[in-house]
Amino acid sequence: MASTSSLFIGLSGLNANSRNIDVIGNNIANVNTNGFKSGRLNFANSLSRTISEGSSPGSDSGGSNPTQFGQGVTVAGTQRNMSDGAPTGTGDSRDLAIEGSGFFIVESADDQLYTRVGSFRTDRDDFLTSVTGDYVMGYTVDDNFQIQPGQLERLNIPLGALTIAEATTEVNMSGNLDASGTVGSTGSMQTLQGTTGTGFSLVAGATTPATAPNVLETTSLLAEIENPVSPGSGTPLFTAGQTIRVDGVEKGTQILGAAGYLVDAASTVQDFMDFLSDTLGLQTTIGTNPDGSQPGVALDPLTGEISVTGNTGDVNGITMTGEDIRVFNADGSLASQPFLVTETGTATGESVKTAFTVYDSLGTPLRVDVSMVLESKTNTGTTWRYYAESPDDTLGGPRIGTGTVSFDNFGKIIGPESVPLVLDRDGTGAASPLTFNLNFNSDGDQVTSLTDTESSLFSTFQDGVQIGTLSSYAVGGDGRISGTFSNGLIRTLGQVAIASFTVPEGLVELEQNLYRPGPNSGPAIITEPTQLGTGRVVSGALETSNVDLGQEFISLILASTGYSASARVIRTSDELIQQLLVLGQ
Repeated sequence: MASTSSLFIGLSGLNANSRNIDVIGNNIANVNTNGFKSGRLNFANSLSRTISEGSSPGSDSGGSNPTQFGQGVTVAGTQRNMSDGAPTGTGDSRDLAIEGSGFFIVESADDQLYTRVGSFRTDRDDFLTSVTGDYVMGYTVDDNFQIQPGQLERLNIPLGALTIAEATTEVNMSGNLDASGTVGSTGSMQTLQGTTGTGFSLVAGATTPATAPNVLETTSLLAEIENPVSPGSGTPLFTAGQTIRVDGVEKGTQILGAAGYLVDAASTVQDFMDFLSDTLGLQTTIGTNPDGSQPGVALDPLTGEISVTGNTGDVNGITMTGEDIRVFNADGSLASQPFLVTETGTATGESVKTAFTVYDSLGTPLRVDVSMVLESKTNTGTTWRYYAESPDDTLGGPRIGTGTVSFDNFGKIIGPESVPLVLDRDGTGAASPLTFNLNFNSDGDQVTSLTDTESSLFSTFQDGVQIGTLSSYAVGGDGRISGTFSNGLIRTLGQVAIASFTVPEGLVELEQNLYRPGPNSGPAIITEPTQLGTGRVVSGALETSNVDLGQEFISLILASTGYSASARVIRTSDELIQQLLVLGQ
């Protein structure tokens, strides 16, 4: 006799296979969805109706099996295939994929969600976001571009807005210093007079008179020096408010920068001589020259003449004329050219000079001149003295350092291999002083002292840079975001964080390729890429869907066949019931 149970059994088959077609259709629809994970529907039989549980064998008969009638099919559940999709190159370094089991972390409406799709871009506020505007989370950097792990933050990449400059800390030198050159013995010498054969003296009745037989002393006031062109007239050579300007003096083959000294009522001869010494960059604390002369600016109190003695070495030779020292009134008009300059000696000694650029903390380019002068030769090798100067030094003239460097019998440097130089930047807004190392033997670059036709010296490297703007960025396998600046600097801007789960199949799928933790997934474990099996980040690629289209078509055929067969069961049951009703007529 026909049973209505078969109708419901067939109906369960329709429902189950219909749901299976839904799952298969969803898989096929997302075959081109980046990061999509395919699903699978699992069937289970419904609870059977048991007529007999069977019996065990006895002495007179064998055992029997249970007698049961199935009640159809039900949906046991779905399973998600969390295997990796193939990473496909996009040609855009901003796209990211994960080779591993990890998930990107995004913030959506204050909720922390997870995704496998790394099509990230920056928004107008420079935050890294997903296609739907969710913030990408990771670790930010401090002011020194060091990663700050721990607290997740929104990643910010200010393209075109972030600027950076870096102060110089290291300068490498290379070259050869001619060991066969002549040891420096004399420095250049000039005498500053008022007229030919006449020095300077004080006006009659000076408030700070010179002690006889002196005619002028270092403590004498500039405003009380008599104009030598009008002796006995009491006319002062300088007056308060005037500026003594030094401009056009040559040192070696270089013209020194202009400098001015403002005369006031308390200005002394010593003040002017200190100014002149600083302006000319004379090293006065390294002892006397081999000929016994003392480098610096000195006064002969008996004659009132001022002498200028330079350091040894051709590159330190000073060339100066009376036209290079002029006096200007407060209104800028020329007052006089008070000095008659006579050259009395020239600088000697093998030497070489080079110039290079360094940068302060604001990225300001600064000129530095380094000279090397042969100071001595012994049975153990040669000794050279370096002179470092910069016209951009803001305190005490261009001198920024001096010292000696020794070489052995084979021309190799003994030491020091590196020396510190200090360049004052007071009043510029930059960090002051700028201190950097001058390296004579570093990273394959070295200075030697061998016999040569002439000395050579040049800078091969310095690590400072001028201002640059963030122009692009890239993400490494460890998730670190490296920004490239227009000045060539590369700095870490942050790090993409990765989440992993004990049971990733237990995640709850949301729209827009997002997931949230489910009861069976376990909590998110936040870490760096490549850690704890999360996998590495691939830049310039997106993960494709892991849907196997061939398998889905086969499953679709089977589901369609199952659906049709279940419908046939219902139709057959209906025909039997109709025949039964005919018998009752």
